Amino acid sequence: MANKILLFNHKGGVSKTTSTMNIGWKLAELGKKVLLVDADPQCNLSAFFLNDNFDQYYDDENTKNNNLMAGVQPAFIGSPNPINALDCPVHPRNTNLFLLPGHMNLSELEAQLTFALTASMTLTGLQNLPGSFNDLIDKVVAKYSIDYVLMDVNPGLGPINQVLFLISDGFIIPTNPDLFCIMALNSLSRILPTWIHWKKQNIDAFADAAYPLPDTTTRFIGTLIQRFNIRNGVAAGPYKDLIQVIKDMTTNKFVPAIQNEGMIFEEDKYIFDNYCLCEIKDFASLGQKSQQYHVPVYALADNEIEQTGVVLQQQIIARNNFNQQFTDIANFIIQLYE
Repeated sequence: MANKILLFNHKGGVSKTTSTMNIGWKLAELGKKVLLVDADPQCNLSAFFLNDNFDQYYDDENTKNNNLMAGVQPAFIGSPNPINALDCPVHPRNTNLFLLPGHMNLSELEAQLTFALTASMTLTGLQNLPGSFNDLIDKVVAKYSIDYVLMDVNPGLGPINQVLFLISDGFIIPTNPDLFCIMALNSLSRILPTWIHWKKQNIDAFADAAYPLPDTTTRFIGTLIQRFNIRNGVAAGPYKDLIQVIKDMTTNKFVPAIQNEGMIFEEDKYIFDNYCLCEIKDFASLGQKSQQYHVPVYALADNEIEQTGVVLQQQIIARNNFNQQFTDIANFIIQLYE
């Protein structure tokens, strides 16, 4: 069965979607079959992946129901028809990379899901709802022989994010070096253990559901610290101190808080200092080209950089550095699970 990894932070603008694509693409480049799940109603991951076919995908009769919301719909409407695997698009430039597209109305399911998470002991008909997401993903995994599932969610603490966290095997916290990310990390140290504790206390109530919750504990893979400028090869002054604060808070507060619920791997598996997978500077103009060509910055061909001379050579060096960073992250994930 595939390893499910959630990229999660309830603070917005931390590059969750970009990180999902970049890590997933690199795992696929390394020979793993990867499913990207877009659980953000903004559907930015789907738009990036589908490129010019985005609007057509949601209008065409053959594809418009192949998305996350439609996939779990049988559970939410009480249909006698079971959840089935969907046909997922594959990226034309990376054929190991598949997408379970999102839907802008996904948040409509949150009211029912909230009841399912709070009244499951008495309302039997709602017990199928939380596990429906896991069932759909598992069926797509089986259909395409997927090795890794990477899930992108909106910046919030709603019930869909909670359920996807609870069905995950691991999670990564993307951050930026700013005060709001520090506040977010502080609150996650309180919230995430309560989610896992709730699951441990209530999982038996879902055992007889048609779509039961998996009996797994999601574990912390690490943080990403991103989108900062550098000077003389290191993070510029105001960012440097904030980066260290994030690292210190991760090590001294976040990890101890989640450790009691069994949410970390064995300590010797963490090969990065302060649980930071990587410090990734701002993509700058390469980020614009990434959006234009709908591939990660490190997958841009030389001609897609659209520069010449010294500038081109500088951009190639930057691209190659990003490639090495995401290669290291992907290899760490592979080592962690295999």
